Amino acid sequence: MGADPTRAGVTVAVDPADAGRTAAFYRARPAGRGPADLPELRAARAAMPPPVPASPPAVPVVAEADGHAVPVRVTEPAGPPRGVLLEIHGGGFYLGSAAAGDLRNRALADALGVAVVAVDYRLAPERPWPAAPDDCATAALWLLDRAPGLFGTDRVAFTGASAGATLVATTLLRLRDRGLVGRVAGAELRFGTYDLSATTPAGRRIADEYFLRAYAGHVADRTDPDLSPVFADLTGLPPVLLTVGTDDVLLDDDLAMADRLVAAGVDVDLRLYPGVPHGFTGHDTPVAELARRHAQEWLSGRLAAPPR
Repeated sequence: MGADPTRAGVTVAVDPADAGRTAAFYRARPAGRGPADLPELRAARAAMPPPVPASPPAVPVVAEADGHAVPVRVTEPAGPPRGVLLEIHGGGFYLGSAAAGDLRNRALADALGVAVVAVDYRLAPERPWPAAPDDCATAALWLLDRAPGLFGTDRVAFTGASAGATLVATTLLRLRDRGLVGRVAGAELRFGTYDLSATTPAGRRIADEYFLRAYAGHVADRTDPDLSPVFADLTGLPPVLLTVGTDDVLLDDDLAMADRLVAAGVDVDLRLYPGVPHGFTGHDTPVAELARRHAQEWLSGRLAAPPR
């Protein structure tokens, strides 16, 4: 299913019974919010449960490129990988870790028969921008160089959710500027934030969020495309799957990013899932299961074909 190159995108049809079960889940679930300041962030970090290990476990590796190094976690399938996914976790640029995604990445590796390389990028506010995109670019350069030797394949795609989707976009732009993005088969982006400057209508909806101050509060011009990729020249990027819920505060931001990608000539598949909020693919609902299956099918198709 390809995207209609308009702001409407493709609203995914959901079975009424599944929509009802999903709606019941959200009625019973209190609405969440991110930390409002540094003390709340520290409390949120302290309250996070330890990562649950996968079986077989992910293997920690240090990725090195251009004199920089970043830790990554590698999850491989049982047989020879048919491709490699670079996974960038979400968490508002200030929460999360690669290890927290071990179970999810094990499921991806087994379902798709791919290796998953998860980036443990540095977090704000201790390490604000550009630390995170620097780390993600390091991991991407290392992967493009080492994938054939380490995994026996040069089929590479990227995936990221929320802040991770933003970092996937900035990583693609950095690779494009080095003439390397043609080696990426595609990028799956879930509910990213693409205007961190609060200058667009979509960006102003999140202007008071603490993560903006933590990650980019020191930057005079936050329309820098390395921070806010919606302002970038997006030409030359690989095919993109954009996934977002109709109740997501970032919906308009994702629609604007889709518009900009289409205008730049990028192959865009925009899928809108009805009645679900930010982060919905991480929830135990029928609509989340449907979106995860669609993303896996899209990634499988991209990795089955050589990069452009």
